[in-house]
Amino acid sequence: MNTESLTQKIILPGGAGLVGQNLVARLKARGYTNLVVLDKHRANLEVLRRMHPELTIEHADLAERGDWQCHFAQARAVVMLQAQIGGNEYRDFERNNLVSTRNVLDAIRDGKVEQLVHISSSVIESVADDFYTNTKKAQEAMVRDSGIACPVLRPTLMFGWFDRKHLGWLSRFMQKVPVFPVPGNGRYMRQPLYVGDFCGIIISCIENRIADGTFNISGHEKVDYIDIIREIRRATGARMMILNIPYGLFHALLWLWSRFDANPPFTTQQLEALVAKDEFEVIDWPGIFGVKNTPFSAAIRETFCDPTYSRVLLEF
Repeated sequence: MNTESLTQKIILPGGAGLVGQNLVARLKARGYTNLVVLDKHRANLEVLRRMHPELTIEHADLAERGDWQCHFAQARAVVMLQAQIGGNEYRDFERNNLVSTRNVLDAIRDGKVEQLVHISSSVIESVADDFYTNTKKAQEAMVRDSGIACPVLRPTLMFGWFDRKHLGWLSRFMQKVPVFPVPGNGRYMRQPLYVGDFCGIIISCIENRIADGTFNISGHEKVDYIDIIREIRRATGARMMILNIPYGLFHALLWLWSRFDANPPFTTQQLEALVAKDEFEVIDWPGIFGVKNTPFSAAIRETFCDPTYSRVLLEF
């Protein structure tokens, strides 16, 4: 990799979230200097700006056309990261997963961007029927129909530094309560993916100029939800007790929570997806992309014990 490659522009729409924050840190560690992050979450943009003040970091609602599209002129690569993951309003999913994608694709064409890497989701092959799953399916179809060649990456549940919604939220919650509720018996198989490994795959796509293909990027270890909780408790030193609660009661409590919180960290739709018994394809992504698979227990320790990033919190 030559020095000129490290100065070429890489744009990260939706780059202030979990994957974007991790990707910026890892791109910088490899020497990349011309990174442009576009996101509408002001607080998380400020977190990114404090850590990386030299980068171009801009507030932009990608569902609205605007000056942000000018950044795409002659860019080397775009990694499309923007996504609405949780929430109770379909309109939010439509704007942030569909309208924004249409606008970004237009900016890529107008700017004659050399390469696109699309971040899809494993829910494309899920049996779940919810706002996130349905709009992510429509988003991927929109990208495919655009005529813009790109690799499509479908990660499973991710965790790592800056995780504000999934394992990160669980770790913070268990530090605050003496009893941690788990729906049913907690034996809901997950295939968690360490976001550090996923960022390595994205970087491999950019550096090796991978132009097409659909890749199901699943964690290589199958871990039950209750064992994920136990592993986090071990890594963080939390002292709470795990309490199994009947599924119906757990669902009702989440529904009640949503009446008082417009953007809850865990919704009834996500609970239903948790117990949907999905099992996703495991491919040899370490061999395909030349990225080492980090064992789950080691990745949990890196996530919650890193001296630089483990204490950096994002907002929902």
